[in-house]
Amino acid sequence: MKLNTTFEEKICTIAIEGSIDALTANELEQAVNEAAPNCEKMILDMAKVDYISSGGLRVVVGANHTVGKGKLVLRNLEPNVLEIFRLTGFTKYLTIE
Repeated sequence: MKLNTTFEEKICTIAIEGSIDALTANELEQAVNEAAPNCEKMILDMAKVDYISSGGLRVVVGANHTVGKGKLVLRNLEPNVLEIFRLTGFTKYLTIE
């Protein structure tokens, strides 16, 4: 997995490439925790995420709590990744664009 974090004003974007699984979830969690204090809004750009495991879902839900409800946006989800969020019911609680 590759991560690229950028800051523009008080909006931080973490572009993710690859799979978010048991081996990589902690890396994403660390990036979220490092960026969160400097963000009023956080965008997880998931255009190049091909798979997310339950460990990855845990990190995304945790990021929603870390950043603050309504301040986390998931963007550009591939159809198969979006389907995982739908099946788990997380689309009801997370902002997905």
